[in-house]
Amino acid sequence: MILPDENLNELCLQWAQLLWDYHHTNHRLSKSDCILVLGSNDIRVAERGAQLYLEGFAPHLIFSGGLGNFTTGLWDEAEADKFAKLAYSLGVPTEAVLIENKSSNTGENIRFTKQLLTQKGLNPTSFIVVQKPFMERRSYATFKQNWPEKELVVTSPQISMLDYPNEEISFELMVNAMVGDLQRIKVYPDLGFQLYQEIPSDVWEAYEGLVRLGFDKHLIS
Repeated sequence: MILPDENLNELCLQWAQLLWDYHHTNHRLSKSDCILVLGSNDIRVAERGAQLYLEGFAPHLIFSGGLGNFTTGLWDEAEADKFAKLAYSLGVPTEAVLIENKSSNTGENIRFTKQLLTQKGLNPTSFIVVQKPFMERRSYATFKQNWPEKELVVTSPQISMLDYPNEEISFELMVNAMVGDLQRIKVYPDLGFQLYQEIPSDVWEAYEGLVRLGFDKHLIS
């Protein structure tokens, strides 16, 4: 979105950067039992998960995701299936991969993955969760709400905010998504969907400013 006022454009970038930084967990990676890649509209998430597997961070690579908000009507196959194909093309062996392709949101990603692992007779204690950069914190909070006894760190494609938009994900779509995810971080704990996460006042003020500028397309009513 190009705003008519140059000062508003600069303010928009400052506010967006505040949200981007807050959404990152900044966890330090260590070897784990499983890499769990959560589905999305960003194939770079699959690349990150495959890279971590190939670097030896875990013996199992799980892809979770059916079709969600950003892929329904746009993709003709489940996110997990599309992600797995990318991993295979990068050299990940099929026997290392598990696929859960029915979930449509982050909570279902976790719950359906639990069911899949139980069916396979697996009981991992530690996970590396891979998601979009601005969904790191919400993925952590959702995982810990649904599976609190497990250890996890969260990571994402290693890319800056300004470099993140591409042909599939515009700057406007990215900021709308970041705003919507911050709203969910605030309201979902009361609904039992996520673990509570404190939101600093400057981050919430940035959220309110972006909403005033019209970045409200991913908000829930």
